[in-house]
Amino acid sequence: MKWIPNFNSSNSLRVIFVIAVFILLFLSSIAYKHNQSLNESSKLVMHTYEINLQLERLMSAIKDAETGQRGYIITRNARFLTPYLYSRDKVNSSFITLKKLTADNPVQQKNLERLFKLIIQRFVSFENCLKYSDPKTYDKRKLDNYMFGGRILMENIRFQVDKMNDIEKKYLDKRQKIYDQEISLSPVFSISLFLTALLFILLAYRQISKDFERLKIFNKKLLISSGLIAESEAIGKFSTWQWDLDSGKIDYSDNQFRLLGVEPNSFVPVKESFLDFVHPDDKQAVADSMQGILEKKKLPFIYYKILRPDHEIRYFKSTGKLLTDQQGSKILLGINFDITDEHLLNIELQERNRELEKSNKELASFNHVASHDLQEPLRKIQTFISRVSEADKAVVSNSTREYLAKIEVSAKRMRVLIDDLLLFSRTNTTKKEFIKSNLNELLQNAESDLTEIINEKKAVITATKLPKLSVIPYQIEQLFINLIGNSLKYSRPDSIPEIKIESEKILSADYPDLLDQSIKKFHKITFTDNGMGFDPQFKETIFVLFQRLHSKTDYPGTGIGLAICKKIVENHRGYILADSVLNEGSEFTVFLPE
Repeated sequence: MKWIPNFNSSNSLRVIFVIAVFILLFLSSIAYKHNQSLNESSKLVMHTYEINLQLERLMSAIKDAETGQRGYIITRNARFLTPYLYSRDKVNSSFITLKKLTADNPVQQKNLERLFKLIIQRFVSFENCLKYSDPKTYDKRKLDNYMFGGRILMENIRFQVDKMNDIEKKYLDKRQKIYDQEISLSPVFSISLFLTALLFILLAYRQISKDFERLKIFNKKLLISSGLIAESEAIGKFSTWQWDLDSGKIDYSDNQFRLLGVEPNSFVPVKESFLDFVHPDDKQAVADSMQGILEKKKLPFIYYKILRPDHEIRYFKSTGKLLTDQQGSKILLGINFDITDEHLLNIELQERNRELEKSNKELASFNHVASHDLQEPLRKIQTFISRVSEADKAVVSNSTREYLAKIEVSAKRMRVLIDDLLLFSRTNTTKKEFIKSNLNELLQNAESDLTEIINEKKAVITATKLPKLSVIPYQIEQLFINLIGNSLKYSRPDSIPEIKIESEKILSADYPDLLDQSIKKFHKITFTDNGMGFDPQFKETIFVLFQRLHSKTDYPGTGIGLAICKKIVENHRGYILADSVLNEGSEFTVFLPE
């Protein structure tokens, strides 16, 4: 039917249209205002949820660091430190976000500052735990203290986080009530008008467009992340796999195929197909391990060999962890490591150890020769020379008497040299048993051993109180004998020898370029004399074996005494220094760890 318009109806329609437009505009303005209020309430609610989320992320980062630290302490595998190393960045990121989110809340700002101080203390505790679990600086008591203190700090952190969450929960309850009041008015504005429907359609379209763009960005990031993981596996020579214990399905990463020497996805991953790559020597052990996974639902570390299709043998290490997803399915997540390089390095190290053992045996043989085979003919030479009486010497020629005197002197020098070599060797090879000792008593023993030469030269030895340390007593006593004897030997003929021995406790931080910083405290013991001294340019070379600064005819000795001193101090993880002014005296400084 064809519609024939008339003027009145047209005016009425215009009036109705105008009224409808005004009503629609009025309703739209009210709806707009209502939506604005609803949006503000929603933002406040989301603000609270965002704070709770960031607090959870903060706790998660600290837990990751704690888990990584424990894994590293247990396994000494540096890969477990990855979450620990990245946790600081995560904590800092969450802290910055929380600081912005709570900028308008002084109470939460103060709580956040307390929380951050606790987190800093927790990471300091992490570092101390790693430090004192290291074999080089292992200290069980300190490790236990820091582990226990870390647990207390963790409880305080949880308490502080819960406190902040409780405050946010109160804000959430208030904001939720406002939000519920706002949203309860929504049905009033849910009118079946074209403008409202069109508005919602446009809003929905806009939101869908945003979601679609966001989804594309997330997919792109996911592809980049997958690529990075794949590259990490290739660089680190490891691979990952998943075994659904309920369905029996196994999934390999691409690098798992490559480690086996084949192209990715070149075969269907099943238990039997993997066993085909295992070396015959280890096939049964790996099969038993797989059966153990099904029975015990876990995979401890297992070491085995892989025989690639090109007949190359590779050495693997595998481990796994059981996970349960939201549907209750049990999935074993595993990691395979190609440790061929480490294995070959261990073989090389074992070979070097065998060579070292062989060298030690040869050294022991040398000690036997020096202590028995060499000394026996030397004793006979000295015995026969001593039996030549003065009457016998009187009837021989002057040259013969001179030769006999030289033989006697050389035999004595050889005796001293052999004794010094044995002492040096003993310092290197003898079992090092540390005993808590009073260094004052060891010094007295050393002085008693040198009584004859001390009295002969009328030497004056003064010493401050020395500490009690865990040392190898006979070695420290020999150290004192050598240093005091060295000062007596090189004293000036025109003055009485004066030797001062002083001790003080120092911090390793005071000597950062010299002392081991992992040891906090040392005892510094100085030996100062007024002897003839030496040129300072030789202050390092005098500790070299057989190094002499004077002719053997001027001063007796073999050049081994100070080398023995250095070896003794090194056996105690200490240091020794020498300094001197020619014709004024020398100073030897010994640093021994507390």
